Amino acid sequence: MEYKTIRHELDDGILTVVLDRPDNLNAFTVEMADELEHTFVAVNDDDAVRAVIVTGEGRAFCAGMDLSSQGNVFGLDESKSPSLADMADLDDPELSRVRDTGGRVTLAIYACRKPVI
Repeated sequence: MEYKTIRHELDDGILTVVLDRPDNLNAFTVEMADELEHTFVAVNDDDAVRAVIVTGEGRAFCAGMDLSSQGNVFGLDESKSPSLADMADLDDPELSRVRDTGGRVTLAIYACRKPVI
């Protein structure tokens, strides 16, 4: 996967994930969420990575959600109204734009088998 909003730096088993939107104070976007989620899943099977550190480029770690984008800034599919029963399988690709972006990243970090700082 090609990353546009983050970058990876691997040194001696430590993967540093850098939020890389310094002109926007590393404000969180749907694209960044997808890239972070992919990262935390991918490192599980990467023996070269022993631990993950997340940091931000420039003067801010992360200013929060980037509210400047068009449409639903959280990337939610507002056409869907799943019931609690529909949410039983959160890995279902149909639900990928139902769960909030921050929640998806948080769950990926929780499921990550490597220590995350």
